[in-house]
Amino acid sequence: MKTQVLERYNQILQDRIDVFKDMISGLTEDAQNDAKGSAGDKHETALSMMHLEQEKLNYKLQEILVQKAILDKIDPNAKHTKIALGSLVQANGMLLFISAALPKITIDQSIIIAVSPQSPLGSKLMGNSVGFTFEINSSSFTIENVF
Repeated sequence: MKTQVLERYNQILQDRIDVFKDMISGLTEDAQNDAKGSAGDKHETALSMMHLEQEKLNYKLQEILVQKAILDKIDPNAKHTKIALGSLVQANGMLLFISAALPKITIDQSIIIAVSPQSPLGSKLMGNSVGFTFEINSSSFTIENVF
């Protein structure tokens, strides 16, 4: 199941990367076309706005590329007894994938939540094993299984 989870998250990130690259190239093309036919203050303002939007998109693209790099480090076939990057953890009936903070997904009617090792929940999980109990926000969690 870990392979399926990793593949799904890789696909989600690749789709996002493609969308942002398309948006950035569209803005670049618009700026080049706009530069051919306009002059004056309105033109300069439009170019500045396009440039700012392009910078925002580039920043978001970089964030996604960092998440993708984290996923690329994960070996889905690695067996973990202690929770580490790439572990699929069952705690209180929930499935948590230790990777990067990503949206929850459903595979075979199981909901998987991707958690960053730096998050409050992820940092409590890291290095622990089955049977470990911890508390976050007045809720008690017990690690039931590590895949």
